[in-house]
Amino acid sequence: MYFVVAFLGMNSNSSVQPFVATERVVMYRERFTGIYSSWAYALAQVAVEVPYLFIQTLLFGMIAYPMIDFYGSAYKVLWYFYAIFCTQLYFPFFGMLFVSLTPEVTIAGALSSFFYPLLNLFIKFLMPKPKIPKWWLWLYYLMPTSWTLNCLLTSQYGDVNDEIMVFGEMKP
Repeated sequence: MYFVVAFLGMNSNSSVQPFVATERVVMYRERFTGIYSSWAYALAQVAVEVPYLFIQTLLFGMIAYPMIDFYGSAYKVLWYFYAIFCTQLYFPFFGMLFVSLTPEVTIAGALSSFFYPLLNLFIKFLMPKPKIPKWWLWLYYLMPTSWTLNCLLTSQYGDVNDEIMVFGEMKP
């Protein structure tokens, strides 16, 4: 699940940046002529991404969910779809944010590559929550990847009551 979230997110973030940077010239032209404001252009960019990301999430979920071998109940499938769709939404939006904050797409890519370790460090996969120093705990709650991974873990394994064998003993 960790690699699904990380791979999808980084791929979506990196793939949206060149397109947003190319469209920046159009936004400058339209804003200069007074046709529409920057907010309208940004809202249109976000609205255009949503159906594309919905279809991408649907296709990815149809392939990955059975391959991961999660339980096939409608409740769990919908929670999986919701978590992956939210991941697919916020990573491209981060990419758009980085492109809009920087003058060039290469700088936005460098800023994104600085941002990826932060997203991955504070999601309880590499470092569990009790091991995170108290002064960095706010970053754990701020990172959207931690919420996505928590949603996936809770929705897929939250109701599992199977006993497992640990060192020759059955443990609940």
